[in-house]
Amino acid sequence: MNSSIPENIVALAAAAHPDDIEFMMAGTLLMLRNAGADIHMWNLSNGHCGSNILPAEEISSIRWEEAQNSARLAGATIHPSITRDIDILYERELIARVSAVIRSIKPSIMLVPSPQDYMEDHQNASRLLVTGAFTRGIKNYSTDPPVEPINNPVAIYHAMPHGLHDSLRKRVRSGQYVDITPVLAKKRDMLACHRSQKEWLDETQGIDSYLTLMESFSCDLGIMSGRFQYAEGWRRHAHWGFASETFDPLTDMLSESCWTDPEYEQLLGTL
Repeated sequence: MNSSIPENIVALAAAAHPDDIEFMMAGTLLMLRNAGADIHMWNLSNGHCGSNILPAEEISSIRWEEAQNSARLAGATIHPSITRDIDILYERELIARVSAVIRSIKPSIMLVPSPQDYMEDHQNASRLLVTGAFTRGIKNYSTDPPVEPINNPVAIYHAMPHGLHDSLRKRVRSGQYVDITPVLAKKRDMLACHRSQKEWLDETQGIDSYLTLMESFSCDLGIMSGRFQYAEGWRRHAHWGFASETFDPLTDMLSESCWTDPEYEQLLGTL
């Protein structure tokens, strides 16, 4: 597929909370870095609700440090959060701030959350990021802070939801699979940076094996792909307003490490 890939690919992985990227996106981000992309990480929320013991300011500071450690391992540029947990709302003020960051980064690839997930922060982060990308080149749209519009094409890929099911418990099927077997160990190390979350998730959500859970998602997706041992799954956003219909830099950059399921594409009516 010839999708006219820019010479300098910038890939942005953005999610709701610190550690969301490491669960569902970090393997693909690492593979893109290995393929030559300039990679960025961004958590919209500061994670201030991530403790039942520490006050909000203290746990937020800890989680920012953990996120920076993870980004350092990945070789990524990390960007500070713009809001708090449960305050990721689809509203004008946050759209303007999200759009400003996207214009500043100028990504060609955006890895974003699933539009269907078990909690609203994840779903709203997905919507905010898509709208922020859509407004990147609109001259009369004012960002906060003001940033000049950009006109580069961008492909948006939605990660699989946590648990690989939507909020109504329905299994979500992936359209593209990225082989993350070569980088699984580093993905695990990135997630392990978020030490503050292991006990909290065990206490509040019954997640008693933080790292093993991530690996089980990756293994399940590898099985779903039918060809990779460990994988991450993606669904590519519609191209209207973002790029040409054939612009698929994830596939073009990762080549045999990225497989598009033809049956999924056929069900979309694109073949």
